[in-house]
Amino acid sequence: MSSSAKHICTICHYDDISKAEVTWCKECEVFFCGDCEKPHKKLRVTMLHKTMSSQDCQKLPTFMQEISSQCRDHNKKFERYCVSHACPCCDQCITDKHQNCRDIEALLDNNKQVKVSVENELKEVNDDLDKAITYLKTRIRTIDTQKTETFEQIRYFRKLIDDYLNKIEQKILNDLDSKHSELKLNMASIVLQMEQRLSKIEQMQSEYTKMTQYATELQKYIGLREIKKTTSQTSKYIEDLESGDHFIEKNLEVNISSALQSILQDVKSFGDIHINTTSFILKLKAGKKDQAKCIPVIDQIKPNLFKRLTIPQSMKCLNIMACLVLPDDKVIILDYNKKQLLLFSNDGMRKVFTFREYPLDACFVRNNTVAVILGSANQAGLVDVELNTIIQIVEISHYCYGVASDGRNLIISSNKYKITKVNLDDMSQTIFEKGVEELYYISLFQGNITGTTYSQNKICCCKSIEEPFRTFQLKDIVKPGGLTLDKNGFVYIASHGNNSDVVVSPDGKSSRKILSGADDINAPWAKDINRKTGMMAVSSYISDEGNDTFYDTAFIYKI
Repeated sequence: MSSSAKHICTICHYDDISKAEVTWCKECEVFFCGDCEKPHKKLRVTMLHKTMSSQDCQKLPTFMQEISSQCRDHNKKFERYCVSHACPCCDQCITDKHQNCRDIEALLDNNKQVKVSVENELKEVNDDLDKAITYLKTRIRTIDTQKTETFEQIRYFRKLIDDYLNKIEQKILNDLDSKHSELKLNMASIVLQMEQRLSKIEQMQSEYTKMTQYATELQKYIGLREIKKTTSQTSKYIEDLESGDHFIEKNLEVNISSALQSILQDVKSFGDIHINTTSFILKLKAGKKDQAKCIPVIDQIKPNLFKRLTIPQSMKCLNIMACLVLPDDKVIILDYNKKQLLLFSNDGMRKVFTFREYPLDACFVRNNTVAVILGSANQAGLVDVELNTIIQIVEISHYCYGVASDGRNLIISSNKYKITKVNLDDMSQTIFEKGVEELYYISLFQGNITGTTYSQNKICCCKSIEEPFRTFQLKDIVKPGGLTLDKNGFVYIASHGNNSDVVVSPDGKSSRKILSGADDINAPWAKDINRKTGMMAVSSYISDEGNDTFYDTAFIYKI
């Protein structure tokens, strides 16, 4: 619809006449006044055209009023619709811009289906929004309650601390009173005794003066003997006090508990408030069908180089058996030569752990834990990559070669036609031998096991280890090493024998080389993908420019 002639007759407008429109022709895409509408209805070419009143036309949403059936670039009628670009096309548009587009539909062919689909999607989106709003409002009420409960918990614990401190404070105050009373009572008792003796001595001094003035010689002699006797006893009393501990200074002091003092130094906070994330239970419908359509075809998969790991000069003797992309996109390298586990991040490289036995494979388990296979030792070690320590050693009854985990179980393969499943909760083991292939490296995806057989160029897979394996061989795969799967179930294999990285379709029927020597991939062996972020690690044997020394490194790609 022409916005310039929105409220006037289009035909009259061409003659510079302004007359109010009455009707809109859907096929001619013009407005008619009452006079112009009459011949339009009578002409054989246009008499069957569908029209609508201008009032009804104005009720359409603005974006629909702007839609035309003619291509503005080529002045041709739209005949097709490109689903990929979400736009109508004329024949010339297809020739010029949409030759490589696969989803080209005849315009209006599926109008009824599209209408039903849109109606269903509108209803689903409406229902989902209602559910989501209700869910989030419920969550708001829940976290409000959690805040109140947490506040009460903090105040309650503070009261426990206060009550306990008051209790031990009162205890030490009582001890202070007791020891103070004991010291004071002992000294006060001695003071009383000494005051009594002092009073007696003072009395004798007074009597001595009178004796010297008025007593006879005999009286003086006997009196002096009595005074000397008393002074001798008093002197002896004072000497006994001095030789004992009565004059030792006894001071009241306090030693505050070191544990209590450490509170001021070591306790930096009352605690921590965490936002604990768990999977949500809200079930939504919208977009699920569209998501299924977004799974790429094998020809569309192309890795984009993100970076190459920088190997320190002192480490340029690596023999990489496994490379893992952790949930935070840090990279773990398992080096066979020096039996070590290395962590690469934006901060550089650090050594996580050095093993006594030669390690053959590794996988991420959960949290900060990585499982490492120690082949000839028949062991799997669970390593905490943050604490740089082995937290548990799992003894296996057979030679260990490959390992994979879904966070609940470890699946350990062997080139001896055996597989062991280890339950990570109770460490119980189940050994499988029937129908098991000779497997080297393995990977888990949605409960399915996929593995490689190096000597026979085979890829083996099964829905569970209780079921027989099915195998397939593809021409692109020569001496396969490590493998991994992306979020859509495509299998990525390090084809060691022909210096390439191969992607295999989920059904195993088709494959394609996505990396080769042209991408500096040489003798790849280890592989891994972070299914959430799409970051892929591939090991490669390289040498620095102008240097004949070869060593392993890893390339990081974005899938």
